[in-house]
Order: sequence, then structure tokens, then C-alpha cells
Amino acid sequence: MNDWRPIEVLLVEDDQGDILLTREAFELNKVSNRLHVVNDGEQAMDFLRQKGEHAGVPRPDLILLDLNLPRKSGLEVLEEVKLDEDLRTIPVVVLTTSEAEEDILLSYKMHANAYVAKPVDFQQFIRVVRQIDNFFVTVVKLPNQGLRA
Repeated sequence: MNDWRPIEVLLVEDDQGDILLTREAFELNKVSNRLHVVNDGEQAMDFLRQKGEHAGVPRPDLILLDLNLPRKSGLEVLEEVKLDEDLRTIPVVVLTTSEAEEDILLSYKMHANAYVAKPVDFQQFIRVVRQIDNFFVTVVKLPNQGLRA
């Protein structure tokens, strides 16, 4: 029995250049996953709760979350996700420019599944996104999106 399905990835990112790089990294990896993009923390929560213009969107299997976001910070989104009984099982990878120890520590205290500093070099950025994608698509067993913890 083949239970393969595309992985639904939510990218929460306000920098258009980083969005483009992430899309390119996913395309270069040639994995049939679906990348959804929102540009701020409030849109992220609406997407995750399927509210407003995001009604009917698929539940993400993975969240790639920038910390520096307008309207609601990445740390606020992370906290809200991990406190929500319906959302807390979704893995969250913080993907941000910050290498500040306090951001790293706080992210893990809030139960981020991983913290990755974005490389400034294009090839390195592509490699990092590809590694995240490979790990969560190939290595990790994700919960069925229909089941809630």
C-alpha cells in the first residue's frame, strides 16, 4: 500500500528575496511538496486556523518560520502554535537571519523543532533549505494531518 502524499510546507517569511530563494531551493530539490507562503505572523495564524482567505487550505506538515515578521513576531507565532492543542504537533523550523543566543534559546524553550540561521551566500542558502526539506520529507515520519493530538 502506498500512502505517499506531498508534504505541505508553510513558509512564514516577509522578505521577498528569501521567499524566492526558498522556492528555488524546493524546485531544485525536485521533491513534490507544496510550499505555501504567508508574509506576516497574523497571516500565519489565519492560515493555520484556516480563517478568512485561508479557509480550506491544507494543514501544514511543516512550518518554516522567520523570527522578524510584521504584525506578529515569529516568536509570538511559535508560542501560539505550541500552546494550541490542534497545532502543536506541527514541526516548526525557525529559519532566520538572527544568530543571537537569546533568540536560539528562547525558540527552543518555546519548543521549536530546529533553529537554522539563514546563510547569506546563495549556494549555502539553497543547500540549507534542501537539507531541511530532505530531512522532513525523507528521514522524519510526520503525523497524519487528519489526526490531531
